[in-house]
Amino acid sequence: MRSNRILLAFGLVLALSCKSGEKKEENTEVAAVEIWETDFEDDFETINPENWQDQRIWVNNEKQCYVPDGQYGTREVSNGTLKLKVVNVGEARPCDNLDKHGEQHPDTPYMAGRICSKNRKEFVKGKWTARLRLHGNGQPSMFPAWWLLGARNNESPVQEPDETVCWPLTGSGEIDIFEHHGDVKKDHFTTGAIKSEGECDKGDWWSYRKDFPATLDDYHEYSVEWEGSDLVYRLDGEEVYRNEGEGDNYPEPMFAILNFAKITDNPITGEWVMEVDWVKHESRK
Repeated sequence: MRSNRILLAFGLVLALSCKSGEKKEENTEVAAVEIWETDFEDDFETINPENWQDQRIWVNNEKQCYVPDGQYGTREVSNGTLKLKVVNVGEARPCDNLDKHGEQHPDTPYMAGRICSKNRKEFVKGKWTARLRLHGNGQPSMFPAWWLLGARNNESPVQEPDETVCWPLTGSGEIDIFEHHGDVKKDHFTTGAIKSEGECDKGDWWSYRKDFPATLDDYHEYSVEWEGSDLVYRLDGEEVYRNEGEGDNYPEPMFAILNFAKITDNPITGEWVMEVDWVKHESRK
C-alpha cells in the first residue's frame, strides 16, 4: 500500500508539473502576441508639421469649407490637446475646396478643420489609436471622424508621383475607426472598413460597419489593429467589432485623418468640437 501511495503521489506531482508547464507555455504565447512597439505618437503640444498637414478637399457633398492654419478658430492646440471645430462665421464666404473632379465648393458660412498625416506618417498594418472626445455630440448635421486612407490616394493634396489610385481601390482603401453621425442618435459611433466594389468611386459603406454606444463627451480610446487577416476595432482596449478576413485587403501604407464635417443644412447650436488628446501607431515586435 505504501508503494502504491508513493506511486500515486509521484504521478500527481508529475501531472501538476506538466499542467503548470503547459500553462506557462500558453501564457508566454499570449504575452508575445500583445507586445507592441510605438513607432509614432503625437500628444499635441503643438501642430508638428513633420506629422500633419491641413487637408482641403470637398467630399460627400459636405456643407463646410476646410480652411488652413486654424483660420476662424477651426483648428487649435491648447492645454495639450488638439481641437478641431466647425464654426459658423455668420455669412456665406468663398471656399477654395475642390472635389476630385475639380468642381469648387459653393460659398458657405461654415468653416472647419481637417488634418492628415499623408506623406508624413504612413504605416503598413499594425495598430492605430486616438484618445478623443466630443463637445455637443448628438446634434443634427455633426460628422466628426478619425480614420485611415491608403497612401496612394489621388485626392488633394497630390504630392508624389504614385498618388494615382482612386478610392476605394487597394492603395486608396478606407478604414473608419470612429465616426459620429449626429443625425442618427446621440452617444453612438460607427466603426468598420469600407468594402471596395472593385471600381473607381464604388464603395459599399454599410456592409462592414456597425454602430456602437459610448458616452462621447467623455474621453475614450478608439483603435483598429490588424490581427492576422482580421481588422479588430477596440473601445478603451476592449474589442467591440471585427471585420473577419478583411485585413488582407489593406496591404498598403495608410495615413491618418482627423476632421470635423457638417453634412446637412441643420443649424449649428452651441460649440462643435472634437478634442484629441493623442494619436499613436504601434507595430508588433
